[in-house]
Amino acid sequence: MTPHFLTRSLDRSATVFLAIVAAVGVLLPLFNLLLPDTSMLHVPTYLMTLFGKYVCYAVLALSIDLIWGYCGILSLGHGAFFALGGYAMGMYLMRQIGTRGVYADPVLPDFMVFLNWKSLPWYWQGFDMFWFAALMVVLVPGLLAFCFGWLAFRSRVTGVYLSIITQAMTYALLLGFFRNDFGFGGNNGLTDFKDILGFNVQAEGTRAALFALSCLALAGSFVICRAVVGSKLGKVLIAIRDAESRTRFLGYRVESYKLFVFTLSACIAGIAGALYVPQVGIINPGEFAPGNSIEAVIWVAVGGRGTLIGAALGAIVVNYAKTVFTSGVLAPYWLFMLGALFVLVTLMLPKGIVGTWNEWRNSRQAAGFTEDADSAAFEDGAVKPHMAE
Repeated sequence: MTPHFLTRSLDRSATVFLAIVAAVGVLLPLFNLLLPDTSMLHVPTYLMTLFGKYVCYAVLALSIDLIWGYCGILSLGHGAFFALGGYAMGMYLMRQIGTRGVYADPVLPDFMVFLNWKSLPWYWQGFDMFWFAALMVVLVPGLLAFCFGWLAFRSRVTGVYLSIITQAMTYALLLGFFRNDFGFGGNNGLTDFKDILGFNVQAEGTRAALFALSCLALAGSFVICRAVVGSKLGKVLIAIRDAESRTRFLGYRVESYKLFVFTLSACIAGIAGALYVPQVGIINPGEFAPGNSIEAVIWVAVGGRGTLIGAALGAIVVNYAKTVFTSGVLAPYWLFMLGALFVLVTLMLPKGIVGTWNEWRNSRQAAGFTEDADSAAFEDGAVKPHMAE
């Protein structure tokens, strides 16, 4: 029953998207590990890490599109859930350093020894076990989203007011994690990772495996989101997006639907953050910056809100452009270019890249059906009626 629920909403475009993700997730690691450096098809390790970062951003974009594109919840603080998932994985990686740290303390991370901490804080307990850290990756962002959504949605906070509150939430977390006495490394964050599950984080094989897992997370998140929006629950979410008051008057508990999808979205964002950290090698409070959350919303708008595929595509396209333009003389002007991109897409492609493509394709198909119907009617001897003069 469950597999059918997950796959029954997969149409042709979704199947093609999953096939592309699966092919990339398998072929790129193989090209990196098996082909010699002199081969034209060889993928360098640094590109593997860069592409893995793009895939993690695509998972984050999917989580935003789920709530914004299908439920009308514009969250400008979703980067907080991404960062919390990253910190949960970073805490596990820090516990794996042990005596290989600068101060060679078997229990305390280096920054705690430097700050003269005598014992491990209670909220660091258990992060030496991978299963516990993996559980926290989902549980911590989900619990925060549940508590936040419970208060906000029951109070019927919507629209721009909800967006401002989500931005305030991530800014408050930003200020908290910057403090050294908060116990998360302060301004420097968590870094200098050594191992994950006993494997060297810097090894090519580990990098390739992390990239493949990121692609698997992207495919899994896409299937889950597609199953949600293609079900009866998804139809209610769309009704809430288009006419929340009318949906409430019909008897639906709107706040419960919004709370569920908001919590699910936060869990997906946490998974993206957990896969992001071991690939980039650091997590710091800068990930909580409100600008990061706003930029993630731009990814979704550029790719196409309410399409899922467009959200993932927008994240990859915009971040690739960011990599290209911030590595040259145009680096100081990237934020201006990003803002201009958002304005141009809003004015010229209001449905995003994929949304505009779908609209054009549907119009072509409708025109083709009309021509076929007219041709069949002409062959049958039927003519269009003329209005009386």
